[in-house]
Amino acid sequence: MKIIPFAEKYRDDTIFMILEAKNALGRIPGLNSNLLDIQKNYFDRGDMFWIALDEHDRVIGSVGFHVHENREDVTLHRLFVKCSRKRQGIGTALLDTAEQYVRALGKKTIYIHLGIGQEWYESRAFYRKNGYWEYEPNQMKKLISEDR
Repeated sequence: MKIIPFAEKYRDDTIFMILEAKNALGRIPGLNSNLLDIQKNYFDRGDMFWIALDEHDRVIGSVGFHVHENREDVTLHRLFVKCSRKRQGIGTALLDTAEQYVRALGKKTIYIHLGIGQEWYESRAFYRKNGYWEYEPNQMKKLISEDR
């Protein structure tokens, strides 16, 4: 597995992987419009988006974040792992990549908005295991420092 910044040639594979991941959670697969143009909706705004690739160059995970201007925080978005590849360290590797990058930017806090409902129990457990806590219903955060 390797993690790289998103490249346009992986657009359809990324979308398919996210829809498949949502379906596996029991959600009606819908597409967030910001995924249709990741360059414009992430990179051009100063944000970041990574994908995890398997040995066959197929997308098996994703994560992105939005930087809040004039603030010391970011919001994490679209952390998904292909359902058949969960519990193999892919999500943790993606999260670590994002956290290291955010830390290098000098940001202090990462926020995550979770969906409402039981289908997010895996996400809550995953983020808790990685040092995030729920500060409001369906809202989690982690304070990060330059030292790790």
